[in-house]
Amino acid sequence: MTTMTPADKVERHDCPKCQAPAGSPCRTAAGKVAASYHTGRFTLVPALKAELTVKTPADRSPGKPWTATEGSLPASEPVRGAAIRLGYARCSTVGQELQSQLDLLARADCTRVFSEKISTRVKERPELDKALTLAREIRTAAPGQPVILTVVEMKRLARSAAELMTLSSTLQADGIQLELLSGPLQGVYDPNGAGAIVFAVLAVSAEVEREGIREKTLEGLETAARKGNHGGRPTVVDDDKLAVARARHAKGESVTAIAKALGVSRATLYRHLGE
Repeated sequence: MTTMTPADKVERHDCPKCQAPAGSPCRTAAGKVAASYHTGRFTLVPALKAELTVKTPADRSPGKPWTATEGSLPASEPVRGAAIRLGYARCSTVGQELQSQLDLLARADCTRVFSEKISTRVKERPELDKALTLAREIRTAAPGQPVILTVVEMKRLARSAAELMTLSSTLQADGIQLELLSGPLQGVYDPNGAGAIVFAVLAVSAEVEREGIREKTLEGLETAARKGNHGGRPTVVDDDKLAVARARHAKGESVTAIAKALGVSRATLYRHLGE
């Protein structure tokens, strides 16, 4: 009895992406033999669905012109197995660290983790888009296979109700579940089932949290202003410079000459004289 290689097991199925028939390797858009099999194809094999990478053997001649061959083994029916978890980690600034999130996602048995350092104010998040694209490919190749997008906490995905509801619609349309590893709503939620209610709660929670942060920031600025501490860059025209500028301007000297002597711009000097 011969032992089947991962490539043999993969080639028992047609490829839903490049339409390579059973018994043949995947091919590229240029018609060459692909260096590795497409994810959507080998997720059909229960024993390989968590690998996310199966290379094309050397005897398939990767990079050479593709030709169809007749499959020798019938494809087995795909078996619904344990859920595939795709992790996503994000922090806002370069100074923040991602490792704590990555450690939690690793302990959650995530098959693959996407991470990026980018603010939630940025509309497009490339790594999140990659995670959702891979989840869609797996769902397309194996419709019965559960796929879960796992994050440490909800604010790693969105900070406003609008963003979260948009993401919820995406997950609902693609049949992707969401898992939160921490927080009051920790657990796995199916947006097409009872979890749809939880998504609404998450949206409200995100909006309340964002408004709370905004109010605290405004209160802090107001308190500092009452104490004489004003944020922003220090002014370039202090009281002494302003007094000199007004005296010289009253004598008929031009604003251009005064601004040059004081080392400030004409616009800045005009603004202070107007005040």
